[in-house]
Amino acid sequence: MSLKAIRVIEIPASADTFDHGAFEPKSRRVFMAHTGRDRVEVIDHDTSRHLATLSGFPEAAGVVADEGQVLVTNRGAASLAWVDAHTLETRAVLTTGRRPNGVAIVWQLRLAVVACIGDNVRGPELQVLDLDGRRRWSLELPGRPRWCVTDAAGTRVFLAIREPSMVLVARLPQLDQVQHWALPADGAHGIDIDHRAGLLYVACDDGALVELDTLAGEVRGKWPLAGGPDATFFNPASGLVHVAIGDPGLVQSIDPRTGNSTQFTTARGATTTALVAPDRLYVFSPAHRGVLTLVEAQQATATEAV
Repeated sequence: MSLKAIRVIEIPASADTFDHGAFEPKSRRVFMAHTGRDRVEVIDHDTSRHLATLSGFPEAAGVVADEGQVLVTNRGAASLAWVDAHTLETRAVLTTGRRPNGVAIVWQLRLAVVACIGDNVRGPELQVLDLDGRRRWSLELPGRPRWCVTDAAGTRVFLAIREPSMVLVARLPQLDQVQHWALPADGAHGIDIDHRAGLLYVACDDGALVELDTLAGEVRGKWPLAGGPDATFFNPASGLVHVAIGDPGLVQSIDPRTGNSTQFTTARGATTTALVAPDRLYVFSPAHRGVLTLVEAQQATATEAV
């Protein structure tokens, strides 16, 4: 269940801050927020090369992708950009609350879910935007939002709140039937979902990965982490949860079925990743001046032989 490095994909002018990234399956491309350069970088997964740099995304933060569509939150412009994954053209830019961060997409309903941090003028809020620009819904939040995910049907959103540490659950798109699931660790941060088993995985700043069921928020498991986490991905192909930890700089991989845990050293400041099932993990690393490509060890021999 360990990880193995297979290559580094260099990104121009990349010795600065990255944020979230996502794999878009129809285009077979990885989109990553190059926050420090107000850009989005595009990686071609099949050829393992840097394909394009897209400019005009002020403090690009959250990235999510599905069905040939990519959404990017622009923390520096209070906006959400909608990008075509094939043409790389921006289809629309929608206004959001202050400092938008985490984002989710429900493409079958043409909805975007945006978690806004807020500022001294306007507090944190969760927004649902109709991508056609006709409707929107909003919910004031009890604390600073981190990442968010939805269930497979797009009927509920699960949002990590830093303090008080919780998962906030709401019905989509109305953002009603709200629940607050308290966590047994401080600083809820990265979150992902196992749709098949109905489980959430929440990585907390307190140094713990927490497993919850998606029906009632019951805590099913808790495992120690080697430091404060950021990007967290569940791999449905292997059942592993990969958590990026920027200090000291590693990816910790946990098998929730057994509790087994391994660590792969990356570099200090490598806090964000993108998962491509069944076996690939891209680590966005300023120290590597680009993307460190990792593969789950059980697939390493076959992958390198291709």
